[in-house]
Amino acid sequence: MSKMRIAICDDSIPDAQFTKDIVSSWASSRNFVLDVLVFSSAESFLFHYAQDKDFDLLLLDVEMNRMDGITMARQIRQDNETIQIVFLTGYSDYIAEGYEVAALHYLIKPISPEKLCTVLNRAADRIAQNEMNLILCTCGETIRIPLHEIRYLDVEKNYVTVHAKQDHTVKCPLTELEKRLDERFCRVGRSLVVNLKYIRRVTKTQVFLLDRTILPLPRGAYEALNRSIIQYA
Repeated sequence: MSKMRIAICDDSIPDAQFTKDIVSSWASSRNFVLDVLVFSSAESFLFHYAQDKDFDLLLLDVEMNRMDGITMARQIRQDNETIQIVFLTGYSDYIAEGYEVAALHYLIKPISPEKLCTVLNRAADRIAQNEMNLILCTCGETIRIPLHEIRYLDVEKNYVTVHAKQDHTVKCPLTELEKRLDERFCRVGRSLVVNLKYIRRVTKTQVFLLDRTILPLPRGAYEALNRSIIQYA
């Protein structure tokens, strides 16, 4: 039986309860063991989060008193790149900010149970993906790297460097390692594979990652990379 831990942060008590009811019903239908905590402000969540970071998914109201949901998400993203974030809002004016913090989705209030359940299914699938690993054999040792930690892979001569929490370099064709990855990774030219969930912004010549790494974008790769980002989102 799968487990999921969710935080709902909304300063409207009726809205928070409505969201919690939908989430509980969805978990029952998927046979999930669910732990849901409800917070009435960004500040109260962050106070709790400072001691307890073990959440899989955050459902955040955007418009709250004092600190808003976007600001809260930016603060969380400083040290947590894998937690799934879904914004709940009465407006559609925050999409650019959501892209910056790699939001999974926006849901417009009043929340549709069907749409929220669809997003929850996507979140559950991505959480399952985070359990997948890339196995490297190098220098007489075997290294297991969670796929969700890999930001990108690049090539220099006959060596591939896997950029994750630590960098690991192996003598291996990039194509061979690419076969062991999944749909969140995109081949960009001959010498680069990038994890789509780490991309913050793309121009015609550069790829900007959430950790402020800037990668060169080969000529002619912009349109294909943009399509991959849209399909993955």
